[in-house]
Amino acid sequence: MSREAATTAGLLIIAREAMEQFVDVHVDDDGALSFRHAGVPCAIQGVELVEGLAVLSLTCVVAWDLADTDTPRRVAERAGQGLFGTLGAVATEQGWDVTLRYAFPAEGLAVGPLGTLLMLVVSTAARVRGDLAADA
Repeated sequence: MSREAATTAGLLIIAREAMEQFVDVHVDDDGALSFRHAGVPCAIQGVELVEGLAVLSLTCVVAWDLADTDTPRRVAERAGQGLFGTLGAVATEQGWDVTLRYAFPAEGLAVGPLGTLLMLVVSTAARVRGDLAADA
């Protein structure tokens, strides 16, 4: 196993342990983690951007197929509220898909602090999902 694979695999093991305190976690064939929190599907991947810089990337699918044409404005307003992560809205044939992404260097974080950080992001995604549903 290469050093890169060992580093990202180790981060994913710690991330899995961190998230298992809160949700049921599925480990995909490629080592990525997937889970749901408050109806929001999420995935965590480990990547070494450059030698010595391993990051975890968390993606939450906040909403999909939203018909409201005002979705980009509503997403932009929430993005300016100091969220953990970056909100994005993408137009598809079925409507608007909204994601929340957060990537950060995670090496050296223990299970407890990493779980807290990840749950801050995941909870933000759930809150935004609720806000978008309430505004619709």
